[in-house]
Amino acid sequence: MMNGGWPEAPTLGEMIRRQRELARLPMRQLAAMAGISNPYLSQIERGLRDPSDQVLSAIADSLQLSADALRPSRKATEDDEPTPVLAAIFADPDLTPQQRKALQESYLAFRELTIERRRIKGRAPRT
Repeated sequence: MMNGGWPEAPTLGEMIRRQRELARLPMRQLAAMAGISNPYLSQIERGLRDPSDQVLSAIADSLQLSADALRPSRKATEDDEPTPVLAAIFADPDLTPQQRKALQESYLAFRELTIERRRIKGRAPRT
């Protein structure tokens, strides 16, 4: 979905799924690591259930991320400009809508991960 020409940020479930896929973890394995059932994780990833803060923290810890890194970034407003990468993805006539969505989700997930790692690194004590 688009908002004024700008793709909307992925949902919490989409972020969890994308990070799980990037970590190459099967759903069953991540569920076990987080101490939740496989069906419950599936429902979270599909946006059917909202995890408690405790469950979100367990999922994030299992993915070696902070819970904040999994939370969707703010939704873009009509005044916001898409990044050049997203603009190129959505302007490419040779991509299908499904391919655009997959590329958008991957790009945003990588970007959020990098931002979170920089934030954590900035707080690390200097040696």
